[in-house]
Amino acid sequence: MARGNFGERLKREREMREVSMDELTKATRISTRFVEALENEDWGQLPGGVFGHGFVRTIARYLGLNEESLLGEYDLARSEQAPAPSPKPEERIPSPPTWLTVLAVFLLLLLVAGLFNAGRYGWHRYAAYRATKKSAAASLSTQSQPQSGSTSPGSAEQSSAAAPLDLSVSTSAATRVHILADSKLLLDAELPAGETRHFSANQQFEVTAGDSSAVLLELNGKAMPPLGAPGASGTMVLSQKDLRP
Repeated sequence: MARGNFGERLKREREMREVSMDELTKATRISTRFVEALENEDWGQLPGGVFGHGFVRTIARYLGLNEESLLGEYDLARSEQAPAPSPKPEERIPSPPTWLTVLAVFLLLLLVAGLFNAGRYGWHRYAAYRATKKSAAASLSTQSQPQSGSTSPGSAEQSSAAAPLDLSVSTSAATRVHILADSKLLLDAELPAGETRHFSANQQFEVTAGDSSAVLLELNGKAMPPLGAPGASGTMVLSQKDLRP
């Protein structure tokens, strides 16, 4: 695809339908600078990943265009403009001088000899201490009895730790969904309509959808509010605090 074909086509389709820039931004809730960046193929002004796909999908739906076809043209145009990675220069670590190696071996031998002598001296002192305290330790062991049934406050707090989080994601229409659980990527895919999936986390979820109105979230069985405005992409972070009354 020649440079400018995607942006020119998007602008031409909008103008053919007599849709002004102001009307498009109000209907899709996408800011004017993002729409202009798409039509001008100014990728530096656009977010990547699921957000860019969400913008293209929302505009295509409003203009009555084929969403998947327009997304394919968008990905192709953006990949052609991506700069090629620069070759990484080879890094060579200089070898240490010979005298430094000899010095390191000598110091290591001194350290081993010192540890060996210290260990022998410490063992003799420990044996003498153990012999003199053996009788006292025996008498103390008969007097001290372990208290059964005692529970430390720390164990009680640990037993009352928060249960793991369970996230249910249901879709009423096809949309792109991106899910992080405890900063670990669990899902980044296009989900069809009528799909329901479950995910687990210990601390929190971060959920992003290309179409906020197409996703229903439930955290540990409790319904969560929408991710954003209908027809627009949105992101939400869910944790234990969202389960409080």
